[in-house]
Amino acid sequence: MHSFMNAKAMAKLLRQALGERHIDITHSDSLELVSRQFGFANWNMLSARIDRAIAGSGPLPDGWFKAGKSPQLYDTRIDQENGATALIASRPDLLDEVRGDDFCTIMQSVDAEAFRHRRMRLAGELRTEDVGTGATVWFRIDGAGGTLLFDNLELQRPDGPLVGTQDWAERSVVFDVPDTALSLHYGFFLKGTGRCWARRFSLVEVDASVPTNSRKGPVLPRPTNLDFGRPAAH
Repeated sequence: MHSFMNAKAMAKLLRQALGERHIDITHSDSLELVSRQFGFANWNMLSARIDRAIAGSGPLPDGWFKAGKSPQLYDTRIDQENGATALIASRPDLLDEVRGDDFCTIMQSVDAEAFRHRRMRLAGELRTEDVGTGATVWFRIDGAGGTLLFDNLELQRPDGPLVGTQDWAERSVVFDVPDTALSLHYGFFLKGTGRCWARRFSLVEVDASVPTNSRKGPVLPRPTNLDFGRPAAH
C-alpha cells in the first residue's frame, strides 16, 4: 500500500501510464494530480508535509543526524522526560507501512585522523519498548575505497540487538582503526516497529586486553558440521 511519502514515485508511474495511452502531461501536472488523490490542495502542501515527516517531530542532540533506509517512517527527537535521551519511534500513523527491514538511525560522523592506530570502543546504553525486529548500536570505519570495518551486533549472541521491551542495557563495538581510515560513523538504530531510547554514548581508546569485534560472533576456526548431523547445544 502506498502512502503520501511515495508521491513522487506515484507521479512518475502515473505519467508513464498516461503516456502509454497517448495522454501527455507534465511531471508537475502529475504531482498535482497525485497530491489531490491524497487530499491535498496542491503539490506544495503535500511536499511540505513530506518534509515534516522526514525531519521528525523534534530537534536532535547537537552533532547528530537522522538517516537510515526509511527515516520517514520514524519520529526522532531528544526526550527530556527520560533524562536527555535520544528517541527513535515508529510513527503511529504509518505503522501499516513499516516492514521488518525498515530502519531509522540517529548517527554521527567524524574525521578519523585522531583515531588511527588506536583501539576504539564505541558504547551506548539502550532501552526499548515493543520493538519488533531489533534495536542496537553500530560502528563503521570508512576509507577511500569504502567501508573498512562494520558491526551492528546483529550476529552477536548474547549481547546482540534488543527486542521487545527491555530496560537499559549497554552495547558496544571495538575496532582497531586502520591507518587508511578516513572517517568514523556510529550511532544506534531501530529496525521495524517500536520505540528505542539511547543515552551515555562514548568513544574511548581501550588497551589490547579488550578484544575487537573481529574476534567475536559466529566465526569458527574451521568448517564444522557441514552435514547438519549434530544439533546445536542448548
